[in-house]
Amino acid sequence: MPDAPDKQAANPLQPRGRCPICGRPPSEETRPFCSPRCRDVDLNRWLTGSYVIPGRDDDVEDPE
Repeated sequence: MPDAPDKQAANPLQPRGRCPICGRPPSEETRPFCSPRCRDVDLNRWLTGSYVIPGRDDDVEDPE
């Protein structure tokens, strides 16, 4: 008996995963977040430096 097709593959427009802030299903308007509040929480974390992409110690600054 062949395997049943994956539901995600059958409907690529269906939201994937969960809200990265609270874990609820995402909404179409604020994807990948579930609400404007969670979207704003994520933006605030970026703006205040809570999310940091580390650089290497041997990175050289532009001498301009």
